[in-house]
Amino acid sequence: MTQLHENIEKQRKEAIEFLTLYKNENALSNQWLRDRLDEIKQEQKYIPTTEELVFGARVAWRNSNRCIGRLFWNSLQVFDERQVETEEEVYKALLRHIEFATNGGKIRPTITIFKPNSIRIWNYQLIRYAGYETEEGIIGDSDSIELTRICEELGWKGERTPFDILPFVIQIGSNKPALFEIPKKYVLEVAIRHPQYEELAQLNLKWYAVPMVSNMKLSVGGIEFNAAPFNGWYMGTEIGARNLADVNRYNLLPTVARIMGLETKSNISLWKDRALVELNLAVLHSFKEDGVSIVDHHTAAQQFKLFEQQEVEANRQVTGNWSWLIPPVSPATTHIFHKPIENLIKKPNYFYQKNPF
Repeated sequence: MTQLHENIEKQRKEAIEFLTLYKNENALSNQWLRDRLDEIKQEQKYIPTTEELVFGARVAWRNSNRCIGRLFWNSLQVFDERQVETEEEVYKALLRHIEFATNGGKIRPTITIFKPNSIRIWNYQLIRYAGYETEEGIIGDSDSIELTRICEELGWKGERTPFDILPFVIQIGSNKPALFEIPKKYVLEVAIRHPQYEELAQLNLKWYAVPMVSNMKLSVGGIEFNAAPFNGWYMGTEIGARNLADVNRYNLLPTVARIMGLETKSNISLWKDRALVELNLAVLHSFKEDGVSIVDHHTAAQQFKLFEQQEVEANRQVTGNWSWLIPPVSPATTHIFHKPIENLIKKPNYFYQKNPF
């Protein structure tokens, strides 16, 4: 059997498995499934209906082993944009996604799905800060240095501040990637301040409100949608314990420790731990005060426990990647830390894909 025939057979098998799942969870008849499979056989390929695509995207979230926020999987808003053909149309659809998902801070879990195999969004997230290498050190997000350099080669010029919003980089087929600036009115950001340490506000820190992942592909029924940006809302530790704290990101723990007056010459003072907690408190305080959706890691763990209970009641196996599910702050205070969980990959699902650059 050739590789092509193997791929066709694999896609056919996945389509049957997915439609069987769709039938069972939507209480449809066996006759419906037979009729649907006959349609696919006549068309010689599986093209999901919008209803099937909505179901698939939601179940993919339910199956996302690295996500602690799966309790809300069935609330995902799905925009079917498979009719889109041009870069300009993709750009406008992405702006619609940002506006709908942001919702003035009352964030709505959202995914926008474009046609498979032809569209790529080069950005890691739809909204992301640029990173610049300078003689004085890195300005901005060091995780964005490579994409920032590419954007500059394509003609973009940032202001070279720590928080420049990168443009969209959209590619269709083998076309040259196209740049599109994101109008500022679409980007909701939160200024980071602390309820006790007022000097923290003088750092002029901020973070964008909605984490919209755009570099993963959605796999549904044997079809891979390479452009399918999606979002929930932030768990505070994603910003306070990783984005702003990691040494290879904004590396702010020494600065926060200085503001707090901590002894940083010895590890025994636990200055990193204390600074980390206060930085996370600042993030949660700032988002809450601005009315922007966010969840702390203790509440997120409690919500995951409810998700586990729902899955057991539905006779579905709970799967997960333990190392991703435990929060980066005080993981042993959550029930997840103390129990095993099988990292079994089920489809539909979201998968990382090779960078196009």
